[in-house]
Amino acid sequence: MHRGEVAKLLMLLVENYPNFDASEKNVDRHFKYLHDFPYERAVQNVDEHIRTSKYPPNIAEIRGSVGEQIERDRMKAATAEYFAEREEAAKHACPPPKGWKEAIYAKLGKF
Repeated sequence: MHRGEVAKLLMLLVENYPNFDASEKNVDRHFKYLHDFPYERAVQNVDEHIRTSKYPPNIAEIRGSVGEQIERDRMKAATAEYFAEREEAAKHACPPPKGWKEAIYAKLGKF
């Protein structure tokens, strides 16, 4: 996130929390801790905070729960790996031998 995005984020907070400090000093302080954080994710976290709290968020709340983000990233990686495995299995899949389905039905009896 660049400094201009931090300023826009703080202006969003001022719109919803009129007493929030959006001074240059506070923009610099927030930029120090948010420069490596994606702007879109920060806006999502702020929007969620606005919906659920009458108090302005601190920097940790703007960043969101790091543990949850790590778990979310882990789950995304696991899901991508699972789909890659399924795709590879689909390449090697083949239909059952002729008569296999009928033989199973014969063993089970007529329906």
